[in-house]
Amino acid sequence: MLFNSYVFVFLFFPIVILGYFGLNHFKQYKASRIFLTGASLYFYGYFNWSYLLIIVSSILLNYLFSNILLSKKTSSVVRKLTLSVALTLNIGSLAVFKYFDFFVDNINAIFNTSLPLLNLLLPLGISFFTFQQLSYVIDSYKKDVPKYSFIDYALFVTYFPQLIAGPIVTHDEMVPQFADESKKKFNADNFACGLFGFALGLGKKVIIADTFGLVVDSAFADVSGLGTLNAIFVMLSYTFQIYFDFSGYSDMAMGIGKMMNIEITQNFNSPYKAIGIVDFWKRWHITLTRFFTRYIYVPLGGNRKGTIRTYINIFIVFCVSGLWHGANWTFIIWGILHGLASIVTRIIDNKTGLFSQKNSKLLKIVLWLSTFAFLNLTWVIFRADSIAQAFDFYKEIFSFNLIELNRSFLSLMQTDGIRLTTEFIPVMGDYIKDYSWLWLFGLAFILSVFFKNASYLIKKYKPKWYHPVITAGILFWCVMSFGGESSFLYWNF
Repeated sequence: MLFNSYVFVFLFFPIVILGYFGLNHFKQYKASRIFLTGASLYFYGYFNWSYLLIIVSSILLNYLFSNILLSKKTSSVVRKLTLSVALTLNIGSLAVFKYFDFFVDNINAIFNTSLPLLNLLLPLGISFFTFQQLSYVIDSYKKDVPKYSFIDYALFVTYFPQLIAGPIVTHDEMVPQFADESKKKFNADNFACGLFGFALGLGKKVIIADTFGLVVDSAFADVSGLGTLNAIFVMLSYTFQIYFDFSGYSDMAMGIGKMMNIEITQNFNSPYKAIGIVDFWKRWHITLTRFFTRYIYVPLGGNRKGTIRTYINIFIVFCVSGLWHGANWTFIIWGILHGLASIVTRIIDNKTGLFSQKNSKLLKIVLWLSTFAFLNLTWVIFRADSIAQAFDFYKEIFSFNLIELNRSFLSLMQTDGIRLTTEFIPVMGDYIKDYSWLWLFGLAFILSVFFKNASYLIKKYKPKWYHPVITAGILFWCVMSFGGESSFLYWNF
């Protein structure tokens, strides 16, 4: 189910709110958690009910593994064996559903064989709920997990705001909140704050990201003959599309949680303000970076085994991160490029302190520009369907063929929302319509670089008279645009 859909906004979420707080009002706390777990599973299986078999099986097995690992009667040999089986099954499920056909394709290409493909449909959010459960099982092995009931564990895994596209939360961040009786009562202030955050996220997705997405999809259908200006136009469009798509989801997840008195971990912190790639990865997909740091980088030795080994560990983490994003060489190369950039940044910083010292405003601007340019160029290979297409796109950028902007791209920027605005402000109609692409680029740039992240606004929310006006205005605009609803980019990962 999509957050940006009529069924979610007008049916699913109101029922969830009424059912959850209604049961809690009558102190049916266990029943409210069961209800919320069932609703989350319905949310997950809405598009394809076969997904439920996968996630339910995963929950049952991992809860069993955790109980074995936490039991005082379990010997050290059995604990090690249980952990090995759990890791094998979790990583194996990812390998089969997400990477099997990719590896077979490459084997067939290298050895000229014709091994059959499975052609399995990738279950939604499998990377997210698998990593979340992996962290739980590993922490159970370390005995860093208290004994939770099955319902608490199932709700921790399936809680619908963060189920499909993160954040990758840990048990200690979520389960105690579900048990906290002070959070069971409907809170009007939290609801207003959450609704404001949800509206901001929905606006980012529907008004900004999806509009840029129309241009990106059209251009990547055939990148030949774009020319330099159009290629840069499309490159920037994807840069802002993925930013506002992912940021929008993160804001909506936090907003929904807040409406239910649940604090969801921040996963996004204005990454396009970053000065350097190391800074970027402290801001982009924060919980994924945390997961890889805890469960790959640190076990490999982290920074405890010398400088060279530290850089090797960083490089491995980024290669895994690239592969995590998808079964395609484009993602792997994207991860390699970010890994190399992260290492180079650290080497420069260690020798000169360039990225850590208090620099002049001019130098900060130069560092920001270089970082933003690198992000734009590497997003191209991230978005491309193949390495060949990415290289064709780069050729167009550096062809210096300055043909005029494609009129079809500009017309795609004239969305239903733009047309609706021109009806409300007829005197500005033509001006808004003709320069809608410029308005959108300007809005996206200002919001991503100069404004505070919406997660900050949710955390530090102080009600103002204009918040209901902004909330109502954005929700109205978005609902009027739901006819073209689209899934979130990170659902594919």
